[in-house]
Amino acid sequence: MSDVLVVASKIKKYIKEKADMNTSASTMDALTAVLTRAIDQAIESAKSDGRKTVMDRDVKN
Repeated sequence: MSDVLVVASKIKKYIKEKADMNTSASTMDALTAVLTRAIDQAIESAKSDGRKTVMDRDVKN
């Protein structure tokens, strides 16, 4: 991955507060891959609806 799309400090803080666990550096790349796939799917959803705006309804949970 070229650009990490998550804020590492926020992710690490969340994991530490939620589960008192540490976070490896490679976790950021893995989360970026998950996020990138979700964004790509949202873009395709908006395109299939004929829109140029990605909306919350395009993001699948």
